[in-house]
Amino acid sequence: MTRLVAVMLLLVLAVAAWAADVVIADWKSQKLGAHGIPDGWQGGQTWGLPQHDMTIEENEGLRVLHLKSKIESSAIRRDIRGRVNLKETPILEWTWKAITLPKNGDCRKKATDDQAAQLYIVWPRFPEAVRSQIIGYIWDSTAPAGSIVKSEKTSTVTYVVMRSGTAEAGKWITERRNVVEDYQKIYGAQPDNPGYISVAIDSDDTVSSAESFFGAIRFLSP
Repeated sequence: MTRLVAVMLLLVLAVAAWAADVVIADWKSQKLGAHGIPDGWQGGQTWGLPQHDMTIEENEGLRVLHLKSKIESSAIRRDIRGRVNLKETPILEWTWKAITLPKNGDCRKKATDDQAAQLYIVWPRFPEAVRSQIIGYIWDSTAPAGSIVKSEKTSTVTYVVMRSGTAEAGKWITERRNVVEDYQKIYGAQPDNPGYISVAIDSDDTVSSAESFFGAIRFLSP
């Protein structure tokens, strides 16, 4: 009986932990082959001429978002207000794969601030264009992995360089970051719950091309 109780308790704890996870996107509800801004998302920028060359595809058995960029910048964002409680689910997990990196892209320089894959967490503050707080998890062409870089192009953005260069290009990689710890390190305070999540790609500054894939994106309990 004691063993049965212990097993049931473990099952209850496992279900509770699973239930706490918040899936932001797994792309499964999207129509295969759909092109452009996915359902439930919106354009994430008001500047330039974004092409939103994004397609829902199957890749290595995964339902994914395939992003391409040719001398342009495209971003989409999703409203997550009221969905993510960082006290319960501070861990951001996502899968991605870079195929083509912007030529000589480097987030440390305004003139070359392009990346093949970008995932942003946004804390909007009015006026959003100048006071929002944004952490961007990126796959850069040049800046060393592990770097934390204040964007010279957009004052509201601080980059966390997750991957760098082509050594791991073409491979699916799962990333995990503690958003609370990153926010505390960057802003020196405890974060409120975020308002938006954004997926982006750009190659305009380097006048080149980029290509990447995003798989599932979710917030997890520790």
